[in-house]
Amino acid sequence: MTAISTTKSGSTGRGGVNLRKVLSYLGMIVVALYCLAPFYWMVVSAFRRPEDQFSNSPIPLPFSIKNFTVVFKPDVGFGRALLNSLVVAGATTVLTLVVGTFTAYALARLDFRFKNITLGIIVATSMFPTISLLVPLLHLFTDIKWINTYQAMILPSLSFALPLAVWNLTAFFRQMPFELEYAAMVDGCTRGQAFRKIIVPLAAPGVFTTAIIAFIAAWNEFMIALSMVNKKEMQTATVSISKFTGAYGFDQPFGTQMAAGVLVTVPLVIVVLVLQRRIIAGLTSGGVK
Repeated sequence: MTAISTTKSGSTGRGGVNLRKVLSYLGMIVVALYCLAPFYWMVVSAFRRPEDQFSNSPIPLPFSIKNFTVVFKPDVGFGRALLNSLVVAGATTVLTLVVGTFTAYALARLDFRFKNITLGIIVATSMFPTISLLVPLLHLFTDIKWINTYQAMILPSLSFALPLAVWNLTAFFRQMPFELEYAAMVDGCTRGQAFRKIIVPLAAPGVFTTAIIAFIAAWNEFMIALSMVNKKEMQTATVSISKFTGAYGFDQPFGTQMAAGVLVTVPLVIVVLVLQRRIIAGLTSGGVK
């Protein structure tokens, strides 16, 4: 009887574990479908014919690339908008890494008064909503003749990307042993050389992850670019998409907007999928002492 009862309890336990696994997988599938459904519908809508843009078919039949050809017409200017987005996002990412790396290193490795308060203030600045800063920034940039320039989009984006970069990189630098720098300085390195040759290479996962996050945030930014630019040739891709007009007369530009959305989104999705292991490693290694 004891053996039978033990077997029954063991099978029940295994069944409970299996049920939990099934529910876990079902939950992950539901979340994945919920997140991917809008993206799938965007791709499907992009490959429909312009006259089929209101169709609810889950598969674009007949298949068409007319929306993509229209997006790159010279009068649309989407190619220049993609270039503008690349310039703004690239410059924002580079400046964020340079300034954020030095700032995070100072906050993590150097001793000075009010260090934690300084870090708290830096993080608190990221909590201000973008819309609350647009009016003063717009007034300032108008006075100094910066409207319709790259710097009018880069600097405000930098102010939102930097706090996240500083917070993320500070965690990486803090978890590194101080003995690494001491050993390098014993071998003849200055503190700057120890930082450049020892600390930065070891913090590469965190720097890489921060670069990806900063680039994606700057690439997808809309409010700042919309407010600081009113010339078509200076618009970024997100602003250009919002201002698409009907490419085939007075039709609704759903198809061309979906095609442009695919062109803007797919490269980022591919990058994240290819580099997901590095990104996950970068996000988790900073929390391990």
